[in-house]
Amino acid sequence: MLQRILGRTGLAVSPLGLGLAALGRPGYINLDHARDMAGGTEVEVMRARAWAVLDAAWARGIRYFDAARSYGRAEEFLGAWLAARGIAPDTVSIGSKWGYIYTAGWRVEAEVHEVKDHSLEVLQRQRAESDTLLGPQLDLYQIHSASLESGVLDDPTVLAELARYRDSGLAIGLSLSGPQQAEVLRRAIGIEVGGAPLFGSAQVTWNLLEPSAGEALREAHEAGVGIIVKEALANGRLTDRNDDPAFAPRLALLREIAAEQQTTVDALAIAAALTQPWTSVVLSGAANVEQLASNLRALDVFWTDAIAERLSSLAEPPEAYWQTRSALDWN
Repeated sequence: MLQRILGRTGLAVSPLGLGLAALGRPGYINLDHARDMAGGTEVEVMRARAWAVLDAAWARGIRYFDAARSYGRAEEFLGAWLAARGIAPDTVSIGSKWGYIYTAGWRVEAEVHEVKDHSLEVLQRQRAESDTLLGPQLDLYQIHSASLESGVLDDPTVLAELARYRDSGLAIGLSLSGPQQAEVLRRAIGIEVGGAPLFGSAQVTWNLLEPSAGEALREAHEAGVGIIVKEALANGRLTDRNDDPAFAPRLALLREIAAEQQTTVDALAIAAALTQPWTSVVLSGAANVEQLASNLRALDVFWTDAIAERLSSLAEPPEAYWQTRSALDWN
């Protein structure tokens, strides 16, 4: 894969990256995640599964990998894999996130899986934890699901600490979630500390069901912010796994166009994100090698304006989309 530059971070990234949200912990909200975990959820089993997907991703040219403190053992699995494979820091870009605390205790059935905390104390503690597991491989550190409600973008102590990391050579970004993504992104674009923009990248949900942040993403891109697209498959809703009867007509349309393109439904959905002019990298959330191989077919999709027009009817009102997402079961 030809690499791209992730905005003002200067980091080289492959168009398709790999996110470890579904690989680092036994429970997640993706449709039928339990099926992907059928081989076992013991730490050793999950480490081997994660390494197999990482190996396949590396072999196919993926050079951007995304983790987070709240993704269970994702940073641990990724850091150990990088060391075991002897992958040099200058040949790969690694991003992680702080601001959520993993609380599930390696259980699928947990009352609370993660807790948001955007305080300075959590930032400093989690940065130390990320450094322990990823060391010099860590290139990009992001606020996990920044929001106006958490106050993180108005906390001078947190912003100053992030600027200190930036000035030491660590790229700083933020991830977003919810119907206010565009508003939060526009707020973040204007933040400067020490006379320079603080955020070099933004990781944002954009997909065929929830494209509402598109205009804000264009503005951010033009301002020099590198764009990482997450949840391009809407946590499995834009795949053949979606058996919701109410979604059947839209799935039929996806299957029809995918067949015309001789590809898969998931590849078609990822291709939609890859072709946006502001996209730097789109994350695959594959939980096994087979899913990754299917996702990678997006690179071969011949996207056209006609396809985009036919698929535009899939979009949902943002509030409805995020309400559906919040109701997905951890499994």
